[in-house]
Amino acid sequence: MSAVRSVEEHLRAVRSLLAPVLARLAEGEPDRLGIDHDGLAGRVSAGEVRAAFPLPPFDNSQMDGYAVRAADLSGASGERPVELPVGYATAAGDAPLVHRGGTASPVMTGAAMPRGADAVVPVEATRGGRFPSLVRGVDAAGGTAAPRERPAGTVVFDAPVVCGAFVRARGEDLEADAVVVRRGARLSPARIGALAAAGVVEVLVRRRPRVLVCATGDELAARGGRLLPGRIHDANTPMLAALLRSAGAIVRTTRCADRPEALRALIERTGDADLVVTSGGISAGAFEVVREALAPLGAEFASVAMQPGGPQGLGLIERSGGAGPLPVLCFPGNPVSTALSAELFLLPALREAAGLPGERPRERRALAHDVSSPPRKLQLRRGRVAPDGAVSVTAPGSHLLGDLADADVIVEIPVGVSRASAGTIVDTWRIA
Repeated sequence: MSAVRSVEEHLRAVRSLLAPVLARLAEGEPDRLGIDHDGLAGRVSAGEVRAAFPLPPFDNSQMDGYAVRAADLSGASGERPVELPVGYATAAGDAPLVHRGGTASPVMTGAAMPRGADAVVPVEATRGGRFPSLVRGVDAAGGTAAPRERPAGTVVFDAPVVCGAFVRARGEDLEADAVVVRRGARLSPARIGALAAAGVVEVLVRRRPRVLVCATGDELAARGGRLLPGRIHDANTPMLAALLRSAGAIVRTTRCADRPEALRALIERTGDADLVVTSGGISAGAFEVVREALAPLGAEFASVAMQPGGPQGLGLIERSGGAGPLPVLCFPGNPVSTALSAELFLLPALREAAGLPGERPRERRALAHDVSSPPRKLQLRRGRVAPDGAVSVTAPGSHLLGDLADADVIVEIPVGVSRASAGTIVDTWRIA
């Protein structure tokens, strides 16, 4: 291990390692996904996307009501109501009709405005508040109504209407060729809906980072197999995979025997990953397989001033077959250390590449009790939030995965603090 480095120094080293990979993903050949693709949500647009059509594509009614010319109701009042004959009705999906002046054309919400009408009066604003028996101007096959089908009845208006009332104008939301989604924007459900409404059929999106999560350790039992003495279930691999997928990565997992040559061979022959992440095997023990395998290949191992998660490693490992060097991040093996290392050093860069805020939002909270801390390290403790907002810190062990699962927040005790008294305000952040 080299001299102790700060969290900030190690974070800069990780960012420098990942920058070329993320730049290639941003500038490289994009994926092309249909607007209905079930994997489109959360992807990042590889370019500017413009509306194929205006939105809305035609003038349409905002309400169920009567399309009229505003001038025909200019003098309407309770004392001097205006009575107009009822015209043909337009339903949503019908082609626009021609409105005859001096009539009131029934029109439904979302239906095309009859040409010649310039306002809509909601049906509930008319005397009686209900439609009479209506005759559609377009039949079920899309043709015009037969001449024998004539609308009947009249409707009474007790108030004037302004031109444009309850009319959604063509293009008032988006003009044709307007930018709907900018390059680098995350495709949220609302953005996907706007693209679909504007006639966009498919979207070019940035390729997601492909991460290989490699589990090492002869103590790991096969998933679903019998747990023999001295063996444990592998928690780090599914936990890391879930964390990385939540940040937008495509994750593949694998197991490797506790032999340095096996790990070296695995990484050197990995051709379909942008990054390898390992957990365990990097401390000061006698059988630290990851350190033994990768240090001779140029990987750097350091002690970072944080607890838990002090041992860290990273490097560029050459691959066979001309595939180019492969970035490798090496996290410590205790599960809480693994999770917090990923949160601090890897996930922010992946989230930013996925169009998300990099760091989790910090919340300032008061400690519910005194907390001791190693003054030369950033201490990350699990915490539970009381109804009054104060946070109680739990046990510090890096192996206590159940405690992490039950915690509400991570509490940061900064470098330079050996004891934080009850009531001290500290930074906290929510656990994924």
